[in-house]
Amino acid sequence: MRHIDGVENLGGRLPFPVVTVGTFDGVHVGHQRVLHEVVSWAKAESGTAVVITFEQPPRSVLIGGSPSLVTSMPHRLVLFERLGVDVCVVLQFTRRLAATDVGDFVRTVFVEGVGARGVVMGHGAAFGRNREGDEAFLRERAAGFAFDVRSVPAVLVDGEPVSSTRVRQAVMAGDFDLATRLLGRPFSVYGTVVRGAGRGRNLGFATANLDLQQEVVPPDGVYVATAAIDDRRLPAVVSVGSSPTFTSSSRNGTSGSVVEVHVLDFDREIYGADVEVEFVERIRAQKRFGDVDELVGQMMRDVEHAREYFRSR
Repeated sequence: MRHIDGVENLGGRLPFPVVTVGTFDGVHVGHQRVLHEVVSWAKAESGTAVVITFEQPPRSVLIGGSPSLVTSMPHRLVLFERLGVDVCVVLQFTRRLAATDVGDFVRTVFVEGVGARGVVMGHGAAFGRNREGDEAFLRERAAGFAFDVRSVPAVLVDGEPVSSTRVRQAVMAGDFDLATRLLGRPFSVYGTVVRGAGRGRNLGFATANLDLQQEVVPPDGVYVATAAIDDRRLPAVVSVGSSPTFTSSSRNGTSGSVVEVHVLDFDREIYGADVEVEFVERIRAQKRFGDVDELVGQMMRDVEHAREYFRSR
């Protein structure tokens, strides 16, 4: 998948571009229905599946703050590619862009920028100034803009429309079953391995400390998980919290929690690597231990719990 910053950098016309636009935080099952329509339509025309998205969540620019992200921009790019998107155009969302006339936005971005021949809108989706760029607007202008418009219905889970807010709430409550049904895949975080305090290796349990770029994390605790490294998905134990047995000011992620991944039977330096971690189940809550030996004993039991989980499956 090509990742382009700004339509001005596309570098030439694309064959029969089919376009959708949105933040797509979480890339949940509702988003996936839209993206599947984009990809299938483009394939039927031997064309190009294009996603237009924003570097910053619009809410963070318009009101000066926003909830934590379900998926960071790098994470969304990975998920878009898995779904078959050919080109992702990333725009900087600014107050000037927010104030742009919707017709001007469609003309400069969809028509002149990408050369859209088809546009797909999700249920209730809208963009542009005062959210005027909805399905009705596009259908009224489609002939003049020389593209066709398709829409997809709402996706319901437990009788309610799927949304990024519902996913975020499920993750923060530790409800992985609901999060998985909303996402259509296990809940995961995606981050870059950075240097931490180095205590895990000294204790015999090397860990990768993740910088999550403001992604939401589940409640503090220790979890069975898998880690995607070098196109392999490996069994792991993940600690989310503040290392209560030690004094530490290190924090990653929006919750202030450190996310440390111990990959089972893996002892290679991966500083700077991007790692996706899928959460499977919670082992226990975070706990302050009386001494290091007590902590190591519990870590051994956590690892054995994870091994038994994967052996049983």
